[in-house]
Amino acid sequence: MLPDGFLRGIRELIPDEYGEFLASQDRPPVRALRINTLKRGSAAASAPFVREDKPEVPWEMYGRYIKADARPGASAAHAAGAFYIQDASAMAPVAVLDPKPGEAVLDMCAAPGGKASQIAARLQGEGVLFANEYVRSRVSVLRSNLERLGVVNACVTNSDTGAYRKNLPEFFDAVLADAPCSGEGMFRRDANAVSEWTPDAPDVCARRQAEILDCAAACVRPGGRLVYSTCTFNRTENETTVQAFLKRHPEFEPGDYFLEGIGASRDGCLRLWPHRIEGEGHFVCRLEKRGRSEARDGKRAPRRKKAPAELDLLYRDCVCALPRGIAECRGGELMLLPEGMPDVSGIYAVSAGLPLARVGRSHIEPSHALAMALAPENALRCVQLDSVQAGRFLQGEELACDATPGWTLMCFNGLPLGWGKASGGVIKNHLPKGLRLRGGHSVDTPYTDTEAQ
Repeated sequence: MLPDGFLRGIRELIPDEYGEFLASQDRPPVRALRINTLKRGSAAASAPFVREDKPEVPWEMYGRYIKADARPGASAAHAAGAFYIQDASAMAPVAVLDPKPGEAVLDMCAAPGGKASQIAARLQGEGVLFANEYVRSRVSVLRSNLERLGVVNACVTNSDTGAYRKNLPEFFDAVLADAPCSGEGMFRRDANAVSEWTPDAPDVCARRQAEILDCAAACVRPGGRLVYSTCTFNRTENETTVQAFLKRHPEFEPGDYFLEGIGASRDGCLRLWPHRIEGEGHFVCRLEKRGRSEARDGKRAPRRKKAPAELDLLYRDCVCALPRGIAECRGGELMLLPEGMPDVSGIYAVSAGLPLARVGRSHIEPSHALAMALAPENALRCVQLDSVQAGRFLQGEELACDATPGWTLMCFNGLPLGWGKASGGVIKNHLPKGLRLRGGHSVDTPYTDTEAQ
């Protein structure tokens, strides 16, 4: 049962549509996925799960609605990073942010990684993405999702937003503040959100959102943009929070836009209602910083040991081509840093760029992240698996295979799953233990709502 205080607020917001809204809360939530354009073949791998009657999410070019009986999260295509399961409404903030290749972009509250990976897809490997998550327990799933999707130019951080305000002022072309909120827009999907709601939740959340927005504002370059979003309905956390922000920050002004299938914003603000669209409740506001865009300020990352010898080992044993970036060696770990990576001193970076390999004196062990970021033709050795073999590989099994000895990229339908190492007619499994699937189902990875953000 929905809380009385919440329902009174909805009636005040949309008195003429109140009945329609209530009816929408009795319908099952609509599921969607976003095709991962960082990997060739993702559209074909996603197609079996997509609805035929209404496949496309209107406001996101690569968003697709999922068939009611489909289980895409339990597929090898999901494990291979062909798509990200994401609520359709949650795709709107990045559509409004509109990141461009080559830009520096910050997602301030990034876990579990839906919007961060959507930003990465729009950057197409050019520029740099900072994906920050303050809650330490949520950082691992953020990093894992970005790795699964083959993101090469991200810096995953676990810092207070104030650390960005202090250390990277006016560095970013675009900042997304998808702030923690009272979650009213998720009531239909998440019973816990209903039970945790209290009448004072909007005021408590609004105070925290104001702090996040103030830090976000300091990080935006003149001429840059800030998108603020929540998955809640009340005015306190939405329009009222935006109005208070504009009073504190006269250097910002609303930026209007139009989203196909939803409509035009007003004073930069747009609401997504579950009785009007196929999706959950959401609020999005675009704010633009006055001034001319100038050369980006910010100290360059300190140079570490260049890695020609370590790269030679990687090319000798594993790959014939790498994504764009700057290779450096850090304590026995070979990394590929994004071009334009700034000095992140003062910000706790969990990972910066793409981990390539662990390096010994004369040997190398390629990382799982590298496997997921490679196109099959860029690996020295590649084996294409059928669905049964893919399921066995994802469960951590060795596979009998008459392959050339050495590190081998294991693929399913042209999409990488991880590394194996061929020797003596067997490919030993090097999929990280934490990613191996359990149970009798060949590729059983249950869908969870936490990924839908």
